[in-house]
Amino acid sequence: MKKVYVVIALVIAFTYVFAAEITEVKIGAGWEMTGPIAGFGQMSWDGVKLAMKLRPTVRIGGKDVPVKVVLLDNKGDKAEAANVVKRLIDVEKVVAILGPCTSSCALAAGAIAEQKQVAMVVNTATNPLVTQNRRFIFRACFIDPMQGELLAKFAWENLKSKNVAIMVDVAQDYVVGLANYFKKKFAQLGGKFFEEYYNTGDQDFTAQLTDALSRNPDTIFLPGYYSEIALICKQARELGFKGNFLAGDGADAPELIQIGGKFVEGLFYTTYFHQDADLSPATKPFVEAYVKEYNRRPDAFGALAFDAYNLVLDAIERAQSLDPVAIRDAIAATKDFQGVGGAITFPEGSGDPIKPAVINTVKNGQFTLMTVVRP
Repeated sequence: MKKVYVVIALVIAFTYVFAAEITEVKIGAGWEMTGPIAGFGQMSWDGVKLAMKLRPTVRIGGKDVPVKVVLLDNKGDKAEAANVVKRLIDVEKVVAILGPCTSSCALAAGAIAEQKQVAMVVNTATNPLVTQNRRFIFRACFIDPMQGELLAKFAWENLKSKNVAIMVDVAQDYVVGLANYFKKKFAQLGGKFFEEYYNTGDQDFTAQLTDALSRNPDTIFLPGYYSEIALICKQARELGFKGNFLAGDGADAPELIQIGGKFVEGLFYTTYFHQDADLSPATKPFVEAYVKEYNRRPDAFGALAFDAYNLVLDAIERAQSLDPVAIRDAIAATKDFQGVGGAITFPEGSGDPIKPAVINTVKNGQFTLMTVVRP
C-alpha cells in the first residue's frame, strides 16, 4: 500500500514541477498573408487573433499558461509553405501548427509536418490528398468530394443546368480536384460539360470565354479563387453571357464583390460558414464577438481558423502535455467538438471531420445565406 502512495505522490509532484516549468505554449501559423490569395490568410489570422483574445491561455497541470501564436507568411507558394513549417518546428519549437488555407500549400507543408511528427490543422484546405495517408494532418472543413457532388446536384436540380462550362486553374491542386469531383457527379446525373483552362494570376480570359460561349453553356462553373472568379464573371457578362455562375469555397472573400461588383450578382457558391446559419451553439456568440471586434460580418476562413485554434487548445488540455505526438493523439480522439462552423468529430483513422456545408449567393452586394446542407 505504501508503494501506491509513493507512486501517487511522485505523479502529483511531477505534475506540479511540469506545470511550474511551462511558461508559454507556442503554436505555429503558416498562412497566405501576401500574394494572389492574401485575403484568405488575412481573414484566417483575424479569426485567430479573436480566438487568442477570448482564450489567451491553456490550462495544464492546474495552471493557466499563456498561448503564443507565431505567424509566418507562406506567400501562397508551395515551396515557401514547406519552408515555413520547417522554421516553425525547428526554430520556433512550436507544438502544433495552424494552416495553410489552400490545398497546394497544405500538401507541401503537410509533408514536412508529417515527417517531423507535429500536428497540423488546416482550416480550409479541402483536397482529400491533404490528409490522405497522413497521421498528423487534420482539417476543420469538409473535403472536395462532398463539395463537388453538392455543387453538381445544385447545378442539376436547382439551376436546371444541362451544359456547363468549367473554368479550370491548372496551377492549383484544389481547383483541378474540385472540378474533377463536380464532373464525375454531374455526368452521373446526365449533364454535359466542357473545360477551359487558365493559370493563377491571369487577367484576360477573353479567348477562353469566347470559345466557351460558342458552345452555349447555361452555367459557368468556377472552382477557382476569388480574384480570377470576379474577373471571369465580369468578362463573361461583357461578352453577353446570360446564364448562371457557380463556384466553390474559393469564392468566399470580400474581394470577390470588391473586384466583381455588379457582375458577380447572383453567383452561387458553397462554403463552410455564414453568420445567419445555425451551425452549432457556438455560432451566435462567435458572430457577436467578431462583429464587436471588427465591425464587419465574420467570414468562413476566419471562423474555421477560430475553430482550428480552439481545437488545438482543447487537445492540449485533454493531453495535459506539450509533446507533439500526445497532442496529435488528442486531436485524433476529438468527439463532438462544438466549433462555430459546426460540430467536429474525427472518425477513427481519419483527419477529415464530417461537416455541414453552406450554400450562399451574392445578392445586392452581400453574401446571402441560401441553405445549410447537413451530411
